[in-house]
Amino acid sequence: MTDQVILFCRERFTTEIDWAAIGPLLPGWTIKTCPRGDVISHVAGVDVVCPFGAAIDAAVLEAGSFGLVHQYGVGVERVDIRRATELGIWVARVPGDLSGNAASVAELAVLQLLALLRKLDDARACALAVGRWDSRPTGGSLLGSTVAVIGLGAIGSALAVRLAPFGTRLLGVRAHPELGGPPVLEQVVGPGQMHEVLAQADAVACCAMFDGTNGRMFDAAAFAAMRPGAIFINVARGGLVDEAALLAALESGRVAGAGLDVHAVEPADPDSALVRHPAVLATPHLGGLTHVMFERTAALFAESVLRWAAGEPPLWPANHPVGDRRAAGA
Repeated sequence: MTDQVILFCRERFTTEIDWAAIGPLLPGWTIKTCPRGDVISHVAGVDVVCPFGAAIDAAVLEAGSFGLVHQYGVGVERVDIRRATELGIWVARVPGDLSGNAASVAELAVLQLLALLRKLDDARACALAVGRWDSRPTGGSLLGSTVAVIGLGAIGSALAVRLAPFGTRLLGVRAHPELGGPPVLEQVVGPGQMHEVLAQADAVACCAMFDGTNGRMFDAAAFAAMRPGAIFINVARGGLVDEAALLAALESGRVAGAGLDVHAVEPADPDSALVRHPAVLATPHLGGLTHVMFERTAALFAESVLRWAAGEPPLWPANHPVGDRRAAGA
């Protein structure tokens, strides 16, 4: 189908990659972009909206005539799915285990774990930069460590598989423990036993899906349950963590270090006490921003969008509207 318009709610995928790169996979489509904070002013004449971090609330849904909100990845927690369903708008995503997103995010989690365990910043700043080799820090190791992976969807499972070759003991927590997880996990339990698992772990990786009901699951009680001196990593969503409680745990030494790729408010305040804390390795939500993720997701995203344009449901729907609102000319 031709003469369709797709709106990406961010000007570029990354500094290096323009959304126009997906053009050959959507022949006949016009690609438009807008700032993620001003979507509502750009939805006129649009058929498909790709949020990519923007909030697609009821006002945005009602302002346009588009019939599909399709994420370029997994997270649709900022889409008002209930209102979309009422309006006959499909909401869809691309599974992380197919798109390369899960692998990319898991790799970043491993990077953060290793950097914090080996005290990479201290080694670079205190030893190498000033030539004081006698001040080299003694690092930890994944070998023989226990790591708790909280959330065993695509990202959590990918992380567990990547940590196993380091000689790491792996424990898992997931909403539905009966589903199990990768064989490398020694144990998989439900949320009710999370604190028991936290008490055993030298490092904790938050990979849980944020569904609106589990906000701040990592609160003061959770950090108090951790083994003293544990490392905390969050590559899921910032809303899963009580950031004030994490800061307090870092200040007390209960948590020795934190790797944060996601933040409660994004973009994060670069001057916040948490981001600037010397024991925090903060990154700007870039876990999935790799060339592999863009290329693999592009193919799957385009296939799903074209399927919808042909009158079929998108491939990975997050809802099932009774009606089907279509933009003019769809």
